[in-house]
Amino acid sequence: MPRGDKSAYTDKQERKADHIAESYEDKGVSTKEAERRAWATVNKDDGGGKKSGSGRGKDTGHPASHKGGKKGG
Repeated sequence: MPRGDKSAYTDKQERKADHIAESYEDKGVSTKEAERRAWATVNKDDGGGKKSGSGRGKDTGHPASHKGGKKGG
């Protein structure tokens, strides 16, 4: 699988990346940078691309989407 190939990602992960990229673009980030950040976020949340199935999708316990508000005092 060549670098940048998205075939190992589930449909849900792809939808998540699209939604995140769209949000970044709304904030004025370039399309290419928004796409890069979106896939980085999906990788951080889900541990990279993987197919769904039994025994897969182990919870990392710290998704980036729930990280806000826990920093600082």
